[in-house]
Amino acid sequence: MDINLSYGKKGLTVQLPTDLTTIVSPEFIPALPDQQGAIKHVLRNPIKKTPLKTSVKPGQKVAISICDVTRPMPNHTVLPIVLSELNHIPEEDITILIATGTHRAVTKSELTSMLGDSILSKKYKIINHDAFDENTLTLVGNTVNGIDVYLNDRWVNSDFRITLGFVEPHFFAGFSGGPKMIAPGLAGFNTIMPLHSSELIQHPKSKWGVTYGNPIHDTIREISTMAPADFSVDVTINKNHDITSVYAGNMSEVHHAACQFTKDTAMQKVPHKYDIVITTNSGYPLDMNLYQSVKGMSAAYQIVRPGGIIICASECSDGIPDTGKYKEILQSADTPSKLLEIISHPQHNKHDQWQVQIQAQIQETATIYLKSDYLSKADVQASHLKPVSNITSFINKIVEESITSPTICVLPEGPQTIPYVK
Repeated sequence: MDINLSYGKKGLTVQLPTDLTTIVSPEFIPALPDQQGAIKHVLRNPIKKTPLKTSVKPGQKVAISICDVTRPMPNHTVLPIVLSELNHIPEEDITILIATGTHRAVTKSELTSMLGDSILSKKYKIINHDAFDENTLTLVGNTVNGIDVYLNDRWVNSDFRITLGFVEPHFFAGFSGGPKMIAPGLAGFNTIMPLHSSELIQHPKSKWGVTYGNPIHDTIREISTMAPADFSVDVTINKNHDITSVYAGNMSEVHHAACQFTKDTAMQKVPHKYDIVITTNSGYPLDMNLYQSVKGMSAAYQIVRPGGIIICASECSDGIPDTGKYKEILQSADTPSKLLEIISHPQHNKHDQWQVQIQAQIQETATIYLKSDYLSKADVQASHLKPVSNITSFINKIVEESITSPTICVLPEGPQTIPYVK
């Protein structure tokens, strides 16, 4: 059978044996018939808040936290409508903060794609959050587990704060969106590091779909109350990046509703674990680099048998990448086991180590192959992965050489589907 995988901007078709293959995809939800109308409706009829337009008073300074380029958040659809509800506020009094966390800054061309020229041509202040610039951070408190909380000072010092989030299952924080638009999105490095510590990452409840009892999400939620959003918007999308639901108002209520909608559509039961799991990272922009692609590997990890194979099809047009510490840490040891040993040391304190830790934990159980049209064979191997150029031919060879027919599962949309054994 032919199966189209979400890969880059154009997709990738593979041919797999019908009798051996199971396909697991999220329930397809069509786009809202009037996406713009739905956004306007929730802004004017929010959950446990007054309408956005009447909530913000003239003279107030407004900060809006939005997703960076690594998230397929339809900012170009949502943000203009939010700003239209704020047309009584001078443009220069509104700051749009790109919630990058420790990711690289969004480029000008990416901003144009994300927001459109109509917003960029106005007088709004548009700022990439910089977790490493201590001069732009403010200490707002400490969490119950002892984390110093540094947040973007423009966010902290604004009179009215708004988050625009995209909710999908998250591999160690439960779900994205909501409070993650504050931390780690607008947090300082010295807050993000302990929030992603080796100890918290390996906690059994730091996983897909769990927000309460998950020590990472519990702490994120606590941080979000220290400089809280006055108004929150969360959306869910389908594989075409169309909006399938939208919620606005009180952050806690909004995020809970969006998470429940996502859980009901994206988390799918399977009858058993599989010998081979083929996954993606949901295509562009989520598969821009290997760092983000660990999410797709983690989705596959949920249902691969011990000693099995994961094949990740991820274009990686932005490389490993060279920014951040992921590549440096990943290539600093000869084996995944050695990497885990290094990261678990109390003195090891480098950002992006959490992504290496999760990848290495998966590789303790499964062999991971990578299909990428941008990464060289040497880069793939240096990242402790095995390169595969043609998935169809690779699977055919495994089937031909196997004594017993291997079971195969495909996640065409990667971490947009979170499978679990019932």
